[in-house]
Amino acid sequence: MTFSQSEQSSSQEPRRLLITGGAGFIGSNFVHHWCEHYKSDRVVVLDALTYAGNRNTLKELEGLENFRFVQGDICDRALVDNLLEEEAINTVAHFAAESHVDRSILGPDAFVRTNVVGTFTLLESFRQHWDGRGSKNSDRFLHVSTDEVYGTLGPDDHPFTETTPYAPNSPYSASKAGSDHLARAYYHTYGVPTIITNCSNNYGPYHFPEKLIPLMCINILLGKPLPVYGDGQNIRDWLYVRDHCSALDTVIHKGVPGETYNVGGNNEVKNLDLVHMLCDLMDELAPNLPVKPAKELITFVKDRPGHDRRYAIDATKIKTELGWSPSVTVEEGLRQTIEWYLTHEDWWRPLLSKEYQEYYARVYA
Repeated sequence: MTFSQSEQSSSQEPRRLLITGGAGFIGSNFVHHWCEHYKSDRVVVLDALTYAGNRNTLKELEGLENFRFVQGDICDRALVDNLLEEEAINTVAHFAAESHVDRSILGPDAFVRTNVVGTFTLLESFRQHWDGRGSKNSDRFLHVSTDEVYGTLGPDDHPFTETTPYAPNSPYSASKAGSDHLARAYYHTYGVPTIITNCSNNYGPYHFPEKLIPLMCINILLGKPLPVYGDGQNIRDWLYVRDHCSALDTVIHKGVPGETYNVGGNNEVKNLDLVHMLCDLMDELAPNLPVKPAKELITFVKDRPGHDRRYAIDATKIKTELGWSPSVTVEEGLRQTIEWYLTHEDWWRPLLSKEYQEYYARVYA
């Protein structure tokens, strides 16, 4: 469910959004979604353009009158203060985060700085800006988080709900848990209209190649091994990124400040089964693969430290209270994702840099 421009209240001023991390994977898809659906709203993207941020993802939007891109760090308080004031921001959609578990194991300090200190900087700046401009009922601070803060599930455990206790098991998930707690505290202490969303594993266009699905797609195209951790029986709930964007749209318009909403795709799949699905689709859709069938490339590697066995989201609350549910099955979403990567080599090929190759060798050695 999404809202069209015509469905916005005529008495509500246009939203002026600051979207942090808007050149990253989920953030950039959300930027495209918002600019498509709300053409009179102002969209300002703040992104540090670290390794996973790609300004080319937004190039078709840069000529729009209501769009602005700013390269900068969310920990830069003066920059954030100036942007909020200069652009009269009334809505923050906060995606900026270090998000890859493997990288958090190799270097946790960047995760604490960006995910915890950066979120605090944004919240504190928005609090003072919000107080100063005069709060309005439509103002929002959307904090986009992950289901990984809840830890791991057993095979028969009920999926995560909004009341599941936090039990993070990696530096990444611990840093996101910390940022969630800050967002919650700023509502209860200061009344800042924060809303938290915790989503399951996203996939789709513009996904950096270190993550499972783009990694497998690209490695198949290159005839490289497909590394599968451990026994491949870890289970994830897969959410197509454009479904996720429609959920966030719904939360901004209909969500209640101070609340948390879990967003899931209702698609629990074992990692090894997912890789087999990708191999079969690549065999079907990609001509002239170096190795065919692609499943011959599957290679089991040493398991990731602290690897959570199962994630699953119970998205009942957002469905019953806000009327949102996912529209794309994992089979449909994977097909669309593969077709995107097959037609956008000019986007992903430059990302296979020397730094990326060195990182890849460290992780999968």
